[in-house]
Amino acid sequence: MSAPSSLASRPSAMAMPVIVLSVFIIPLAIAGIGITLPNISRELGSDPFLLQSVVNGFNVAFALFTLVWGVLSDRLGYRATVVLGLVIFVAGSVVSVLAPSLVVLDVGRMVAGIGGAAVLTGASALLSNAWDGAARARNFAIFGTTIGVGSAVGPVVAGALVSWIEWRGVFGAFGLIALLGLILSGALPKVKHEHVPGQKKVDFTLLRNPHFLAMCLVPVTAAIGTVTLGTYLPVVYSAVFGLGGALAGVFMLFMMVPIMIAPLVVARVLAKSRSITPMKVIYLSLVLIVLGNAALLAVDPELGMWWAVPGMLLVGAGFGVTIGLVDGQAIGAVPAHRSGAAAGVLNFMRLGSEAVVIAVFAAAIAVLVGLRIADPSTAADVAGGAPGHGAEFAGAFHVVLLGMIIANLILSAVIILLHRARIRADRLEVEVVV
Repeated sequence: MSAPSSLASRPSAMAMPVIVLSVFIIPLAIAGIGITLPNISRELGSDPFLLQSVVNGFNVAFALFTLVWGVLSDRLGYRATVVLGLVIFVAGSVVSVLAPSLVVLDVGRMVAGIGGAAVLTGASALLSNAWDGAARARNFAIFGTTIGVGSAVGPVVAGALVSWIEWRGVFGAFGLIALLGLILSGALPKVKHEHVPGQKKVDFTLLRNPHFLAMCLVPVTAAIGTVTLGTYLPVVYSAVFGLGGALAGVFMLFMMVPIMIAPLVVARVLAKSRSITPMKVIYLSLVLIVLGNAALLAVDPELGMWWAVPGMLLVGAGFGVTIGLVDGQAIGAVPAHRSGAAAGVLNFMRLGSEAVVIAVFAAAIAVLVGLRIADPSTAADVAGGAPGHGAEFAGAFHVVLLGMIIANLILSAVIILLHRARIRADRLEVEVVV
């Protein structure tokens, strides 16, 4: 039995705009940072571990602290969690802007990741508890679209800011967005559940629910087949085709625009058609991501960059159709008083897998490029996106793509088996009731 919810305020007209603004900084802070790395390395040094930690430090801190905020949000309240997250994110952004070294910059990024975890955890739990019915479904679609838009414009915005006011301006802009969300946070509804005696602090028993576990694995497939590409395709296009940061960011729109459009399209289709279910949409996503990864095997300096467009469109659409949908399905599969914990576990799986696969992707590319280029210094530069050895980089990229495809085929099979287990459990429950 779920604990009663105490809703101190009803959602105002400004509630969703504030949630959208607050959540918007998360994909920006993830998708846009890869483009800044060459500029950061020229000013603060090119130590490979410290430089990659500018990206991975945020992701790892975010993933780990989603579990912490998942527990705290159920006790502190979801609005308080978002507010605290925005405060911490602003503090991390200030540290990043003023960083005199890579070490300090990495610390700033980790602090921002801790704040971002609170924002996303509190916001998704707010959506699940402060609204219901059609309004809840619509708002989760808007939530998904916000993440899609942030992912879409992240590389473009970061590329423009790098060209205009250098890399520090990127972190400053993200901090200003968070500060604006903080100023307007009074419009968020207050939702807090009574504490349930005996409730675990970090509750992974939620994963025993086959539907919840399946929903948690869907973002893992997206991390492998999409998020890695969203982060590192600009590097790929720099190394293979010689594209600069700003132009690579614009070219990424072929992948990002479908991510931006898909969530609202899916929400409308699901509302109008009874034959199309959320699981059918998820199956479509799995197929599109694998096909898109396969199509990106056409990335080759002899073919030209336009051959990459079909793969980017497929991958973007495959990722976009499940954004928001997965969050609503996962959190809706558990009791209301465990919404924060569910959001924490889901986002831990999401961001944890992203941090791991992004690190593995970068390491694999570095190793494979090193096997193709004898000089270690040149190999390191090419792995970081330096042009001039496009064929060698493309060969390494193709091997990594094949590994991504195999991994996602295995995960897709697991998700299908979990869905079937849920169907069997539902049938048994109906038979027992009858």
